[in-house]
Amino acid sequence: MIALLKFVHITAIAIWTAGLISLPSLYVQRAHVENDDALYRMQRMTRFAFVALISPAAFIAVSTGIALSFLRDVFSPWFSWKLGFVGLLSMFHVFSGLVVIRLFREGEVYPVWRFVLATASCCAVVVAILVLVLAKQAPDFTLPSIMSEPGGLKRLLEPFNPWATP
Repeated sequence: MIALLKFVHITAIAIWTAGLISLPSLYVQRAHVENDDALYRMQRMTRFAFVALISPAAFIAVSTGIALSFLRDVFSPWFSWKLGFVGLLSMFHVFSGLVVIRLFREGEVYPVWRFVLATASCCAVVVAILVLVLAKQAPDFTLPSIMSEPGGLKRLLEPFNPWATP
């Protein structure tokens, strides 16, 4: 059972991360579209990739990961680091969805610098997750003491929160 769950988890992660890494290359092609038919085809292809392939893979990856966390020992520091990087990967997913929604409006383009930054940073997060999972060892990095206190993150970020009450 665990072997099958791991297989599904790894397969879903591979599809999810490959999709997130490749989507910016589709976005940057928006500037080179010559007519409305080509633009419509590109929009359909990009939305299909995000909605029908990448998002279900993300859901399956997270779901099987949660199931595996109940079946395995996950009370180690490297796992917390991995979950932090998976959270970053989820943020990339949300930002990609926002780009898919906005990119195909009239006059929108996706600059090359953003393509390079998005692809490189997503690759860095994926590599960090792989290193953590394969090494099964947390980085030798100490967080500020406030991060280990209950409510510490809230106190740390309170000056930046526009909704915080004075």
